[in-house]
Amino acid sequence: MLQVPNRAFYRFWNCLVSWAMKAILLTVVLLILSNTFMTFAWYGHLKNLAHKPLIVAILVSWGIAFFEYLLQVPANRIGFTTLSLGQLKILQEIITLSVFVPFALIYMKQPLKLDFLWAGLCMVGAAYFIFRNGTAAS
Repeated sequence: MLQVPNRAFYRFWNCLVSWAMKAILLTVVLLILSNTFMTFAWYGHLKNLAHKPLIVAILVSWGIAFFEYLLQVPANRIGFTTLSLGQLKILQEIITLSVFVPFALIYMKQPLKLDFLWAGLCMVGAAYFIFRNGTAAS
């Protein structure tokens, strides 16, 4: 049975992890969830609604995108308390690629290509340059 952590755990957690780190972790989790919805809103209809009228695909995608925005807007507000706008954008793009590649491979049954690796390496370079001086809060 799952037990709820006691107060001592929360005190330990609060001492261990700064507000900035908590904000970044929460931002990452919310952006991963948001990007999952976004990816399905943008590309899921290509598999599931290909033979339906365009208006159906648009309405379904808008419905999915609503849930994406419920996660993305708070993620960006929380992230902007610690990260610069550029850092937030690069983080978003890294997460987008990290969500899109498994979606393309597993859900859409696309072949694995070296282009995914090269794109990922470009994102590593972007992350290096945007984060090399620390976060906006540091």
